[in-house]
Amino acid sequence: MFFVRIRLVTRSSQKFLAEPTRNEYSFLTPMTTPAPPKPRHSQPALAGLDGAPSRPSQPVIGGKRAAGGDKREAIVDAALELFVERGFFGTAVPEIADRASVGAGTIYRYFESKEALVNAIYRQQKLHFAQVVLDGFPVTAPTREQFRSLWMRMAKFAADNTNAFIFLELHHHARYLDAESRAVENRMFDLFTGIVTGAQARGELKAGPPRLLMGLVMGAFVGVIRSCVEIDQPLDQADWKLAEQCLWEAVRS
Repeated sequence: MFFVRIRLVTRSSQKFLAEPTRNEYSFLTPMTTPAPPKPRHSQPALAGLDGAPSRPSQPVIGGKRAAGGDKREAIVDAALELFVERGFFGTAVPEIADRASVGAGTIYRYFESKEALVNAIYRQQKLHFAQVVLDGFPVTAPTREQFRSLWMRMAKFAADNTNAFIFLELHHHARYLDAESRAVENRMFDLFTGIVTGAQARGELKAGPPRLLMGLVMGAFVGVIRSCVEIDQPLDQADWKLAEQCLWEAVRS
């Protein structure tokens, strides 16, 4: 699977000092002059999916963790939120510790470095994504049904795990991912490539590089999520069905 990488935008020193610091990797902060803020709700745009919960999904921005509980889990959750908000390079270990309500030294009891932490989160969320999308996948169904199932399963994952989806989209192809993280990604890529080439052999998908077809689908999917996050525009199930139909028409033979 291929995710859109958001490029850093070069700014002059004067402009940088005049504006609040923001994470250029994150599409949570619009790149243009923002409109007057309006009240935000916890991801209403993704509610109402088939099989997805109608309750608010996990918030993109979080606060300090309550004392007690699993410290490793608190560290992982805090780091995930901060990486989404500020990016990997814009997040310091003491900030993660503060968000998790633990001492900075506690983080190093579980992770030897910030790079080790981000890779642990990447693998955990990538495998979770694979579980949601692939468990019980209809491997013997026609390609049309497989495509619909894949699209709606990805939408459900994004609805239930908004921070995780944004994190994966932001950190895909990151230079600091280690060999183990890249191996997880490569296994998923090989699996989806096999699905695409099988459908092409049956004449049900357009001929061409599987990488290109998967990139078209994933780019459009990220675009739907991006529009939801950036402008807080609700998308109901009918919108997801329309988007899925448009993409199927783009890749089918």
